[in-house]
Amino acid sequence: MNKFKYYFVLLLAGLAIVSCHKSDDDEAVIVPVRDYAEQYKADNDSIEKFLKTNYIVVDKTTFDVKIEKIPTGGTQVSIWDQQEYPLKVRPVYSRDVNYKVYYLILNKGVGDAPCNFDGVTVSYTGTLLNGTQFDTSYGLARDFNLNIYASDGVIEGWGEIMPQFKVGTRNPTGNDGTITYNDYGAGVMFLPSGLAYYANAKTDIPAYSPLVFSFKLFALKRSDLEYNPSTQTTVGDGVPTYLEDINGDGYVYNQGDTVRYPNLPKELIDDTDGDGIPDFLDLDDDGDGYTTRFELTKPSDQVGWGTLDGTSFYFGIRNYYPWDPMVDDPATPNVDETEPRGIPRRPTGDLTYPDNDPQHPNPESITNPRKFVPEDYTATGRLRIHLDKTYPYQKK
Repeated sequence: MNKFKYYFVLLLAGLAIVSCHKSDDDEAVIVPVRDYAEQYKADNDSIEKFLKTNYIVVDKTTFDVKIEKIPTGGTQVSIWDQQEYPLKVRPVYSRDVNYKVYYLILNKGVGDAPCNFDGVTVSYTGTLLNGTQFDTSYGLARDFNLNIYASDGVIEGWGEIMPQFKVGTRNPTGNDGTITYNDYGAGVMFLPSGLAYYANAKTDIPAYSPLVFSFKLFALKRSDLEYNPSTQTTVGDGVPTYLEDINGDGYVYNQGDTVRYPNLPKELIDDTDGDGIPDFLDLDDDGDGYTTRFELTKPSDQVGWGTLDGTSFYFGIRNYYPWDPMVDDPATPNVDETEPRGIPRRPTGDLTYPDNDPQHPNPESITNPRKFVPEDYTATGRLRIHLDKTYPYQKK
């Protein structure tokens, strides 16, 4: 009985403590999120001070990085002033703030560059400006998604800086299954908090912290992100995201996201039909009523081996035209990936029925189309049919 009384008293005491905490929570003051523009001014001052008071040591073989504070009286050249790896600046528009993002190119890389919505394979180390390391992959490659809207997407700053680098070349897999790379891109980025976690504190990362990442970019995985709302799935339109970068700057943005991009500059918009949906999210890029996937589909008799002008011809095994003609991949000896034709432009050959045919006097139209010629599938700079609103021919 005495033991029961003892536990009962403890229970009452516990309830009293919980009630007190609940009261404290009810009376807690909610601190509003800081203004992005004002916070950027403070972050930029901190980053520039960091760049002027620290120096960098780079292993030129592995591109491992050490950043140290210049001691009093030290003769080390600051990151700001050193010229071996000239400090770069990338302008970034987000949350109606025009950011300047500083970064260093330690090695450019030799392969393709990712766009800001691709997947990447990276090793990295992240630190605060005070030198505290908050995360690292311990030199091992990890896969990341640069898509800022994905549940597994990374912070915005990564997608802005990674496209400035190129991937490396993959070496043959080792006997133990390890994968290594050569000539990969390597760099350091210095991110203001508005392009990182901002007010969302993380383990070992206080709110409003500018971040420093050293990284190595090994490989990439292309994305194709068009979304079908009826099936609630990402279906893609057959054109990888990086090829829907109409202005060719290496980046695509969703102008429909007016919270992040309330006044997105026109030169950053990649929207062929001007419908407010960027091409990389639009199932009908040119707004002609035919889906991009439909316009990329090959005729059923032009898949694999067939006949062209009475001669046996290999059209390629894909059901859809690739962006440009493709050559066979020597790494897959059992499959011939050759695609002699890329996405065609509007046909430029002879009319099906010449102008002087009294039975078909109509000019070029859906009932009197032109014929495709070889250059329609290969010409440099051609306007591909999925971006040409005049094709397929409109019904009259």
